[in-house]
Amino acid sequence: MRAFLHPVLGAAGFVAVWWLATWLRVADPVLLPSPVDTWRDTVAEFARGPLWNDLLRTVWRTVQAFAIATAIGVPLGLALGARERVYRAVEFVVDFFRSTPASALFPLFLILFGVGEGTKVAVAAFGATLVILFNAAYGVINARRTRVLAARVMGAGEARIVWDVLLWEAMPQILVGMRQGVSLALVIVVVAEMFIGSTDGLGQRVIVAQALFESGLMYGVIFLTGALGYAFNLLFLVAEKRLVRWGGK
Repeated sequence: MRAFLHPVLGAAGFVAVWWLATWLRVADPVLLPSPVDTWRDTVAEFARGPLWNDLLRTVWRTVQAFAIATAIGVPLGLALGARERVYRAVEFVVDFFRSTPASALFPLFLILFGVGEGTKVAVAAFGATLVILFNAAYGVINARRTRVLAARVMGAGEARIVWDVLLWEAMPQILVGMRQGVSLALVIVVVAEMFIGSTDGLGQRVIVAQALFESGLMYGVIFLTGALGYAFNLLFLVAEKRLVRWGGK
């Protein structure tokens, strides 16, 4: 209950400060509506239906991008981590593109994939893949060598060592990478929905609400996006605690 109470108190404090700011009129009510107005406008949009579709489209694009990133990043990270010299050779490229803002790559992906669903998913998958690959590789590189040597002494081949030893040694770090990857995929998808010819999605809904001065709805969708990211993060935190209890042992 204490772990649940602290986030609730934090959220309540944020809403209280927001309500106080609107009550003191520190900004024009058109630009900063009250929490009550924001809640009312957001619920009304859900009741009309389009916001449900926008939410589901954003979730679906994020899940697609994350699935692609995991399918590529985990095995490639394991393979590179098992050959540390090979990873060091490509480390600069991985770190360079991992540090490059995804929005700077939009023109490149627009050339490659055109304006459509593929671009949004591809650019998000690209960004998430690098994060997952990085964490998977370092999870393998930092694996306990005593366990690897013990497996070799018992006659295990390289493939068996990767699957039965290195994968499980790296699993805590892999899940950290997956948690970071899904959050990054969501961020990139929302930004892509804002700027890459989208007709639906939470990012597109924010831009439209801002253009029409529907500030209550705009803030509501922003907070909905944050809640979605928090839910993804919480899901992987629970998975880490339940699935990798041997981490650090």
